[in-house]
Amino acid sequence: MAKNQKINVQGTEISVIRLRETEFISLTDMVKGFEDNLTLIERWLRNKNTIEFIGIWEQMHNPDFNSLEFEGIKNEAGTNRFSLSAKKWINKTGAIGIVAKTGRYGGTYAHKDIAFEFGSWLSPEFKLYLITEFQRLKDEENDRLQLTWNLHRTLAKINYRIHTDSIKEQLIPEELPKSKISQIYASEADLLNVAMFGMTAAQWRNINPDLEGNIRDHSTLEQLLVLANLESMNAELIRMGRSQADRLAQLNKVAREQMTSLLNMSSSIKKLH
Repeated sequence: MAKNQKINVQGTEISVIRLRETEFISLTDMVKGFEDNLTLIERWLRNKNTIEFIGIWEQMHNPDFNSLEFEGIKNEAGTNRFSLSAKKWINKTGAIGIVAKTGRYGGTYAHKDIAFEFGSWLSPEFKLYLITEFQRLKDEENDRLQLTWNLHRTLAKINYRIHTDSIKEQLIPEELPKSKISQIYASEADLLNVAMFGMTAAQWRNINPDLEGNIRDHSTLEQLLVLANLESMNAELIRMGRSQADRLAQLNKVAREQMTSLLNMSSSIKKLH
């Protein structure tokens, strides 16, 4: 999911942001369509049932949660003098399920589990529409990821065809028996496997006897992208008459460089989220 997105729930536009590899929904936006919206979040946080729910959620998902402070807040909840804001809850307990943000996307955000609970407190009907729109957003994201995966798989297949055609043109002498041709194809395929994965297809199967498919079926998107590049590069090296040993060394070097670049790029993108 992109860093910041919007969903529309019963005419109210609600921000959804990505923090710590998961989605947080704006509680501030959720209350815009309700009366007395400026006080609704704090009124919800004063509720003893709310304190118990978000406290249990933190205990399940937050190893640094201050359970002693939580018990004190829970015991005080329900009294006339009790009040609780999102910032106070976060500062006292080290909570991570609720976030108070400033800036362009400022406001109070909550992990989707907590946001859905808040939606139920606001209105069961609103909660159902909220879940429906959030799921639609996730489905669209999954469709885009699947499209990206299929694109990379298709690219790998196209490059594989270019690669095998080059082998046929440059490495296979005329009138070789089919068994020999198959052996040469397998040899070149494993040349790429060794350059990319450090092992042949057979070695991978021996290490992973319980997995279905082959080594490439279990590759990451980054590995498939680099592998597609290696296939094109190997085809060109074959046309240049380079030996297998030379090609393996060069392909492995390129694989390491490209994987390092892609993984660094992925890491940088995750930090932005």
